Amino acid sequence: MSDQLKMAQQFIEALPHARALGLQLTDIGKGCATIAMPYSEALIGDPETGVIHGGAVSAMMDTCCGAAVMSHPSSPGATATIGLRIDYMRAATPGQTVTTTATCYHVTRNVAFVRAVTMDEDPDRPVATASGSFTVESR
Repeated sequence: MSDQLKMAQQFIEALPHARALGLQLTDIGKGCATIAMPYSEALIGDPETGVIHGGAVSAMMDTCCGAAVMSHPSSPGATATIGLRIDYMRAATPGQTVTTTATCYHVTRNVAFVRAVTMDEDPDRPVATASGSFTVESR
């Protein structure tokens, strides 16, 4: 296991919200990360429909983007969110695991840029997309 993978896993495991949401790092490497969030009744935002709360989805997307930055070859370590824009396309299907994949596509001396997409089990219809900027530690 690479040092960056270990660091990203430790980063996610150390976040209380990540534990509360049940986030699972499923893939990481060279600026890309994938995190799954299994469906849980504790995450329901609308009891009538059983839909996962949008805040849980946004927290997962933010965490996944941070992991992607930390795994980028040009990123030397920890990161923090500068800005994250999330566009929600539809509600996640109740009962389904939601998965976010993030890609860190550009890193400057101080800022990393990331794109992400969140899906449920329907591969043709995204739940949400995101674009963001994150801090990069000075070398």
